[in-house]
Amino acid sequence: MSSSKAKNTKKPSKFRQSDPFYERECQKYDFPLPSREFITQVLTERGVPLPFGELADAMDILPVEREFFERRMFAMERDGQVIRNRRGAYLLPAKADLIRGTVQGHPDGYGFVVTDDEGADIFLGPNEMREVLHGDRVMVRVAGLDRRGRPEGKLVEVLERANTRIVGRVLVENGVTLVVPENRRISQEILLAPGVKAKKVVAGQVVVVELVEQPTRYAQPIGKVVEILGNYADPGMEIEIALRKHELPCEFSSAAKDQTRRLPDAVRKSDWKGREDLTALPLVTIDGETARDFDDAVFCERQGRGFRLVVAIADVSHYVKVGSALDGEAYDRGNSVYFPRRVIPMLPEKLSNGLCSLNPQVERLCMVCDMAISTTGAIKQFRFYPAVMFSKARLTYNQVAAALYEQDAAAIESVGELLPHLQNLDKLFRVLLKARAKRGAIDFETQETRMIFDENGKIAQIVPEKRNDAHRLIEECMLAANVCASEFLQTHEHAALYRVHEGPTPEKLAKLREFFAEFGLQLGGGEEPRAGDYARLLEKIQGRPDLQLLQTVMLRSLRQAMYSPDNVGHFGLAYEAYTHFTSPIRRYPDLLVHRAIKAVLAADKYQPAQEAGDWEQIGLHCSMTERRADEADRDVENWLKCYYMQDRIGEEFDGSVSSVVPFGLFVALDDVFVEGLVHISDLGSDYFHYDDAHHSLVGERTGERYRLSDRVRVQLVRVNMEASKIDFRLIAGPARVTERVGKTAREKLAPESLPPASDAPAKPRRRAAKAEAVEVAQPVDKPKKAKAAAKPRAPADSKADAKPAKTKKPGKTSLAGAKKKAKTSV
Repeated sequence: MSSSKAKNTKKPSKFRQSDPFYERECQKYDFPLPSREFITQVLTERGVPLPFGELADAMDILPVEREFFERRMFAMERDGQVIRNRRGAYLLPAKADLIRGTVQGHPDGYGFVVTDDEGADIFLGPNEMREVLHGDRVMVRVAGLDRRGRPEGKLVEVLERANTRIVGRVLVENGVTLVVPENRRISQEILLAPGVKAKKVVAGQVVVVELVEQPTRYAQPIGKVVEILGNYADPGMEIEIALRKHELPCEFSSAAKDQTRRLPDAVRKSDWKGREDLTALPLVTIDGETARDFDDAVFCERQGRGFRLVVAIADVSHYVKVGSALDGEAYDRGNSVYFPRRVIPMLPEKLSNGLCSLNPQVERLCMVCDMAISTTGAIKQFRFYPAVMFSKARLTYNQVAAALYEQDAAAIESVGELLPHLQNLDKLFRVLLKARAKRGAIDFETQETRMIFDENGKIAQIVPEKRNDAHRLIEECMLAANVCASEFLQTHEHAALYRVHEGPTPEKLAKLREFFAEFGLQLGGGEEPRAGDYARLLEKIQGRPDLQLLQTVMLRSLRQAMYSPDNVGHFGLAYEAYTHFTSPIRRYPDLLVHRAIKAVLAADKYQPAQEAGDWEQIGLHCSMTERRADEADRDVENWLKCYYMQDRIGEEFDGSVSSVVPFGLFVALDDVFVEGLVHISDLGSDYFHYDDAHHSLVGERTGERYRLSDRVRVQLVRVNMEASKIDFRLIAGPARVTERVGKTAREKLAPESLPPASDAPAKPRRRAAKAEAVEVAQPVDKPKKAKAAAKPRAPADSKADAKPAKTKKPGKTSLAGAKKKAKTSV
């Protein structure tokens, strides 16, 4: 409540007016209170804890203002800006050596506090974790070091609870009904509230519980069942669990539905106002066979000695107005989520598959990037404008590839008179590829896979799938449009969200150089290497038998891409500025970029409705939603793969080590494209130690070494459906001479000591039919946070078809491509 309601007519004292943020508070309130910053300043200057009365007097708070000042202090206490001691006096956390942060739980019962100041994570033992759940905001005090030398914390206060509803399985023990959370980071079981009889729920069912009591040091959390989802093995249950576990919005509000119903079914004549007519231009969409939402259409023709490239993108911003219910729903989702066989769209189907989708043979509103590109691949000129288009055909990647590259007669006949335009696109593509190489963009190789499902919705088979040049052709066109969008907004100094990707951290760079030095290789660029330095090294190692190992280590040295209003460039793509413009149907940042471009064209300024127009907070939110979508998709894939493997226990498989962690090896199977764990206890009669710098486990007595990309043979011994874990037993170690600790780099490079290149599979991960930006995937590399489950792969900026789902083979993470459809990416 504003202090204006206090009917205060007295002017604040000179001391109050000396508040550095007095003007800001005056804009927000008729009778402003002291700002939070000013209160913090006064507490700092006094240097001692102050009771409320003394603090109010020190701030010249009038009697009529005390109630509102007390509310401000309560809000500051809630946010961890101040705390109260046992005497009720206010003090600053920093003065009491207290640290704020977010709890990150571990399945084994302990956890960490990820600090707000980005300092070292603080270890919380099982006793401290009894009072909190994963995601809670807390205040802790460092009490010492644990046995591993990590700072260990003591819980001082819980600032904010993160969990109100939790999805889990019903467990009945000795007449007591419990719910075991599906989120393994929540290690506490939830006791059902008294009065909830076991007959209402059945052991093994999946339910959603609402917490009625949060955990304390002496009592576990208590909840009540608010939704029964069904049995664990029911078709589609894995998706229902993921939706609730990751709190993915999956139902549109009634207001959003009402807005959608009021939208027209087709383009109206009134919509043509202010738009160019491109209906005669032979624009076409090129997507995967099962795609249903078409964001973009392309056209290319020769223009002088160069090319004219037209990229038309669905004009979602025409229908989704700023601050509307549809806009709020799109922001909350952040992006569409593409599960195997099911899509959770960012926008209702009437928009995503209908009015905004560039379907063939119908008029559609679009935003156009019209480019003039030289024969060297340089974009000489470009302009943006709204238009109306008429897609001449809905083509597929395979269809285009067959017509252009295989000279397939049926494919050529199917594209008909569009063939010359496709040939122009291909010629431009070859030019853009050369420009990409010259620019030095990183291009890691990837292996795609596809899930084939049976009638029950479970995996029947996982097969490899190749990307052809038609995929890359569209990627390059999308990259060109995205770069033009970023340059346009920069030139006109309009705020926007950039897709930023920073280079490696100094620590990771040092580890990478140390690792490559053992192989007689060196990454150029000194302390600040560029993408071109990575690209040259990647080219140098092509054809080596240890290519898979070296490429994976290079990739893991890179950071995660994100959305930010501060343009720091895109390292992986070797662009000084880069945005996402080409997928507004399924990605909220693209919609924001469209609105910003339209504002510039209208000589106006666009201000988002969310987060009070704070671009930085909006960028953080959109980065979070893409990670959330990727984690949910990974959970579903892991569960499906476990279901697929549960009938194959006892079988032996060949594979490659896709990841090395302190507790064992993750092995990616050949041909099956599934990944599981060989626990460190199954490696042999020795003490094995984790060598982070060399991505290996080394035996203390024997010197036996297991490292990334090693070829192994394993036996499937256990499938845990509840935890989505697959466990292997090692049958045969690496097909190379046993390495001893202390061997020279020359010995390590001996040909007989390296696995054959053809035997190094890629790491499984779903891939898009089109990539929207060649982006770097970033694995989790903190051993303490690793999970003994199917190894998570990094997020990808994707535009994958809902059916079938695509995954990357185990062992490889990649730079995503230019028009991906499923996940929000790195």
